[in-house]
Amino acid sequence: MGVTLKYGSQTEACMSYGSDHMLDHRRLAVSAIYDRYAAWLRVKLVRRYGTQDAEDLFQETWLRLAPYQAAGEIRHPRALLMRIAANLAADRFARRACRSRHAANVGHSDGWGCEMPHQAAEVLAKQLVLGLPEPLRDVFVLSRFGGLTNSQIGEQLGISPKTVEWRMTKALAHCAAQLRR
Repeated sequence: MGVTLKYGSQTEACMSYGSDHMLDHRRLAVSAIYDRYAAWLRVKLVRRYGTQDAEDLFQETWLRLAPYQAAGEIRHPRALLMRIAANLAADRFARRACRSRHAANVGHSDGWGCEMPHQAAEVLAKQLVLGLPEPLRDVFVLSRFGGLTNSQIGEQLGISPKTVEWRMTKALAHCAAQLRR
């Protein structure tokens, strides 16, 4: 016992009810919208964004359409397709601008022509601090992360401010040597 679904020029028999039926219905609905508006959308995208970007935007727009169809009937498919494409284009151009700014700034960053992502820099810093011998690490952490002065660190650890200064110098030298590796 099957059900025949008809969408425009497409007819398909569904052999089951329930979720399979709904998936087939959605596929057919998206397919019907594609059949009807694909050529129109491609022309609009080429005119608005140029040939190079239009094809990528075209493909991505159809991928993004499916969840809207899953939510129910699409009342204004042209408007929705153009809104999806415009949002994708805005994201794409914003990412390009960000990459361009980043590329311009990278040349001024560290002499190597690259800049570490924030998360990678945090991991490296954590490894450097954890790699310090304990007496040096205690002083370094209290100074850099605790914001304490040499006198305050000395009081807390029971050492002289001169020893704090010496340990801090050693800690910084150790970190610098590790970074040069």
